[in-house]
Amino acid sequence: MAGNSNARDGGGVAFVARNRKALHDYEVLQRIEAGVALCGTEVKVVRSGHASLSGAYASVDKNTGEVWLSGVNIPPYGFGNIFNHDSLRARKLLLHRKEIIKLRAHEERKGCTLVPLSLYLRHGIVKCELGICRGKTDVDKRESIKRRELDRDARRVFAAERSRGR
Repeated sequence: MAGNSNARDGGGVAFVARNRKALHDYEVLQRIEAGVALCGTEVKVVRSGHASLSGAYASVDKNTGEVWLSGVNIPPYGFGNIFNHDSLRARKLLLHRKEIIKLRAHEERKGCTLVPLSLYLRHGIVKCELGICRGKTDVDKRESIKRRELDRDARRVFAAERSRGR
């Protein structure tokens, strides 16, 4: 139920931004939903669909034990005033203490990183889907492309068979 107007009115899910490059470059081991601490003008911009996750990453601050989202581009609000937000500032992610401890353990493992996969509205609240990811090698990327093309060809053959009435 991904109706845009429905999510803005208080129900359902509406995707604002997706990090497609992350799914190409990384193997997602686990997905976690987190809230995002935003200021008022940022929420208005995200609701209008003007956010970008390209080049974004998340990290656990070892001193404070908080998770921060960096590199997310939320442009300034067009009708804002001189107190408008900085478009590339780090934003705090809202997670439970146990989730933060689990994320820190995964982040300390060699080869694992925290990557934001999508930014969306759930019941009118801005959420971020974080992925615990491991980098893919070139061989893995080629394998994924090959598998995707085979699936696409199989769907085409199946659709052609169905249209012929077999």
